[in-house]
Amino acid sequence: MKKMITTMLFVAIGMSVNAQINLGKMTKAASKGISALSFSNADAQKLAKEGVAWMDKNNKVAGAKDPYTIRLKKLFAKHQNEDGLPLNYKVYLVSDINAFACADGSVRVFSSLMDVMNDDELLAIIGHEIGHVKNEDSKDAVKSAYLRAAAMDAASASSSTVQTLSQSQLGEFANSILDAKHSKKQESQADDYSYDFMKKHNYNVVGAYTAFKKLALLGGSSKSTSYQKMMSSHPDSEKRAQTIKKRAEKDGVWKDPGEVKLPTEKLKK
Repeated sequence: MKKMITTMLFVAIGMSVNAQINLGKMTKAASKGISALSFSNADAQKLAKEGVAWMDKNNKVAGAKDPYTIRLKKLFAKHQNEDGLPLNYKVYLVSDINAFACADGSVRVFSSLMDVMNDDELLAIIGHEIGHVKNEDSKDAVKSAYLRAAAMDAASASSSTVQTLSQSQLGEFANSILDAKHSKKQESQADDYSYDFMKKHNYNVVGAYTAFKKLALLGGSSKSTSYQKMMSSHPDSEKRAQTIKKRAEKDGVWKDPGEVKLPTEKLKK
């Protein structure tokens, strides 16, 4: 199971995953219900909570005394409720470099991301993920994932109301939601939210700049074919870094961090 999860867990910084069902039949069935489906924020939150519970069960989650959990809790202890959104955090001990947030306020950070990002950079990345939720990008992702999973049952897919997913469907739902891609416009809007989040809480906004510089370095690695594929739907990381720099300069808070490098050791603290 661990192998499957580490393969599929890409969403918020986003990658495509091979589905386990017939995509042609699935898409045809889902298209029948999409126009008629009444899908509220409450529906998105309920389904997201169920999907994340499935992921937590099928992932290796860092325990309360794990250094990764201690570090994340230290960083985000005061963000139990951000911008009116109740949040909960966990760390997945997986090899992928990513993080995601869901419509129910669940935030999941991958240990390998924590290995390469310092505290300011992690704050910026999670702020970005919260931005996807607040901008309702995550709601759209949940709806799309639900339709794909419910398409295993044509009756559920064509229903005008959200149906309860079976355990087998939940697995497909989790896979589909993690397969979701945000548009480049949505990514840019989440970047803006992240910057505002950092500024609002008096964090170092340059952390957003250096985080994107590191993502650019990761994208240029000869060993990062899957990562490059994951980032292909996103705005260029270097351009995103420069956008952050321009905003910080305009706001008078820019501090040159010098050359940005990937760490050679894990950044557990």
